[in-house]
Amino acid sequence: MPLLDNYLMEMLSRGGSDLHLITDLPPKIRVHGQLEPLNNEPIDRDMMETLLREVCPEERWKRYLECHDLDFAHEITGIARFRCNYLYNFFGKAAVFRQIPSRILTIEDLKLPLVLKKICTIPSGLVCVTGPTGSGKSTTLAAMVDFINSNSAKHIITIEDPIEFVHQNKKSTIIHREVGVHCDTFAHGLRSAMRSDPDIVLIGEMRDLETIRLALTCATMGMLVFATLHTNNAPKTIDRIIDAFPANEQSQIKTMLAESLQAVVSQLLCRTADDKGRVACHEILLWTDGLPNTIREGQVATIRTIIEGNKGMGMCSMDSNLQELVNTGRITGEEAYMKASDKKFFQHYIE
Repeated sequence: MPLLDNYLMEMLSRGGSDLHLITDLPPKIRVHGQLEPLNNEPIDRDMMETLLREVCPEERWKRYLECHDLDFAHEITGIARFRCNYLYNFFGKAAVFRQIPSRILTIEDLKLPLVLKKICTIPSGLVCVTGPTGSGKSTTLAAMVDFINSNSAKHIITIEDPIEFVHQNKKSTIIHREVGVHCDTFAHGLRSAMRSDPDIVLIGEMRDLETIRLALTCATMGMLVFATLHTNNAPKTIDRIIDAFPANEQSQIKTMLAESLQAVVSQLLCRTADDKGRVACHEILLWTDGLPNTIREGQVATIRTIIEGNKGMGMCSMDSNLQELVNTGRITGEEAYMKASDKKFFQHYIE
């Protein structure tokens, strides 16, 4: 067994989700959102190279040494898969390993809003699942793909860096493609997908202008496109997509986005009131008659009004969902205040 796997097994036994390794520092793990020491023994440069190189394919190791950054997946057979991020920092080599759950949890298992099932039945368009790093976007998307896989006969192509959740074909046919292994870039994978007759395309991350442009093109061609962004709410998601383009292209992009955007699901993870886990909080924007015109005219500030006025459709704002979690005792008022967009509504919890 690789030496690294001992660290990963210890992390799992303590309920951790992430392992952080930095040269000349002790290893740390993230448990319920908080970092804590795995042990007190610093990892020297030679040990770090041994730990990282032992589980990394040779070609990818060469790429890491050249580019100083690398993403790939590592599996402990029969135990768990991990998303690996190798990097360099001031101290030298470093890495973060995040556990990918071995079982794909359902929408019900995760207690996600049931309106996500409705989103899964949309025939075409763009659906953005957003949130900061570590907010569970991939887990939510995996549950949505599993719902489609269990209920519809679709051709689904996922493009990820690296592949995280591996779906077994049920009613649908699913093709997993990994950036750096099966295609050079997200954009290259998307161009290939456009020629492969997909019903649904999942993009691990819309991280550059070309990928965003191709995602919008796929969505307007009749495909259902799921994509992730590192934004905290629906208005910021729309702004981020538009602002990724030069000013002279933004008018055209607003039109494409207005025609294709079907939903934005923003997600945050909050510490539970008993401090023994985390619970997801959501903001959900769905397509309505007024949304396309709002996007075309750049009136993103009115998105809040659309959400608040259509709660009956399943829409909700992040702050209203936080308040609901406080009211049901699932999180504390202090946690809601820390996560809230408009903190004045939660100010009384910390006074």
